[in-house]
Amino acid sequence: MITPIDITYNDEVGFLKDSNENWEDWISKLLLLAKKEIGKDTNLEMSINFVDEERSQEINKKYRGKDRPTDVISFAIEDGGDNLDLSIFSDDPEFREDIGDLFMCPSVIKRHSEEYGTGWNREFGYTLVHGFLHLNGFDHIDPAEAKEMFGIQGKVLEAYGLPLYPDQLDEGRGK
Repeated sequence: MITPIDITYNDEVGFLKDSNENWEDWISKLLLLAKKEIGKDTNLEMSINFVDEERSQEINKKYRGKDRPTDVISFAIEDGGDNLDLSIFSDDPEFREDIGDLFMCPSVIKRHSEEYGTGWNREFGYTLVHGFLHLNGFDHIDPAEAKEMFGIQGKVLEAYGLPLYPDQLDEGRGK
């Protein structure tokens, strides 16, 4: 059966083994809301890799030139490239658009949840949606783009029961 978002997991830190939460289901539901919010009609394919701080730092340094671990790094397949019109595949139920890979570091996300006072679920959801939006071509370098991206993030998180604070809607965490 083809699913609207087919997620392949690589869990190097045992994150998905948490017996208190079915994280695969939680993640799928949240990303389906984000997919709907950005108007993606095609079936999507992506991977989520859960890594430790050492691996996160290694990837961050190699690909972003930042020598520190980070919460999420996204590698989009189509990174603002050719603007391919994938609607031609909309009638093909077997077609899946591969949007790329996320590398998430649960220990950094946990630290951020404590630093920002957001709580684990909200910070994890924020980070997940943030990475997903990057995989779909959204960015926050330009203030207008940031307002759009963080606005979408805010709507998705609120719909999932993880609302942002008012000053976070346009500026990320609002720190």
